[in-house]
Amino acid sequence: MDLRGLRQALLSPALYPDHPEKVEFSETHISLLFFTENHVYKVKKAVDFGFLDFTTLEKRRFFCFQEVELNRRLSAGVYLGVVEISKEDGGISLDGRGEVIEYAVKMRRISEDLLMSRLIEEEKVTEEMIAKVAEKLADFYLAAETNEEISSYGKPERIRQDTDENFQQTHTYIGRTISQRAFEAIQMATNSFLTEKQSFFDRRIGEGKVRDCHGDLRSEHIYLGDEILIIDCIEFNRRFRYTDVAADIGFLAMDLDYRRRRNLSRHLIDSYIRMSGDQDIMRVLDFYKCYRAYVRGKVESFRLDDPNIPHDEKEEAMRRARRFFRLSNGYAVRLRDNS
Repeated sequence: MDLRGLRQALLSPALYPDHPEKVEFSETHISLLFFTENHVYKVKKAVDFGFLDFTTLEKRRFFCFQEVELNRRLSAGVYLGVVEISKEDGGISLDGRGEVIEYAVKMRRISEDLLMSRLIEEEKVTEEMIAKVAEKLADFYLAAETNEEISSYGKPERIRQDTDENFQQTHTYIGRTISQRAFEAIQMATNSFLTEKQSFFDRRIGEGKVRDCHGDLRSEHIYLGDEILIIDCIEFNRRFRYTDVAADIGFLAMDLDYRRRRNLSRHLIDSYIRMSGDQDIMRVLDFYKCYRAYVRGKVESFRLDDPNIPHDEKEEAMRRARRFFRLSNGYAVRLRDNS
């Protein structure tokens, strides 16, 4: 079944065990998401972006199970399991007996009204909330796995593989979402920092700061209810999770900067340093914020070439991409000025 046919089939309320009145739908560049009153079902697209490969059914099955296992670290009770989508009696069923044609991650639906991104728009995020997030992250990083292999991902030559990939994959967007001047400035600042600050990275590795982290720590992934839940970690590529904790928490700090809440960004870092004792994070924070902003600009740019995304959504993606690249360039200027 092609993607369009699968989408249409999964929009039928009769397909779901709790028989919802309606099924809502959302789409990203890598997933189809179906929302009932109580649950979310996430289906991975058969795409290959180089850093992500979901092109076979077996790969999609594997990464569905990875997503459930890894996300339970920061969001207990949300990721419920993996559901088989099967052909049955000329149609499809969830966890049926027919031929398995796809897999979906099943999650408990949480209120979008309590996501940090929504609360920021409503100016309801307080410094106290930010401090609680910092505390949860400090505890998470302290317990997160680390070993010799994971630590190797914090070496400058290893990080440069990721940054070089970013520049290679965004070259076609020069003049569309990023200017030639900004592209070259960010590339130069990134490469210079990796070359000249080897001792910073070595020190971070030696202090055990490279861990199995979240990898996509943004405000739309943080639920600020009675219990703080952090969802949607990176499951599809461990090199995006095996990283310095500064890259992880720097992602959220960057996201708050992007949302024009620099006061909350500063409070996040100040709270994290106070709770973790990680004073050295400031030595590498702008570098990782620059890197993470560039990644977000890249991902938004990818949406411009997705034939399944409507034109008006592509226009919004272009505006977001340009803002992320401008933000990345601002961090690059600070890196250059402070070198």
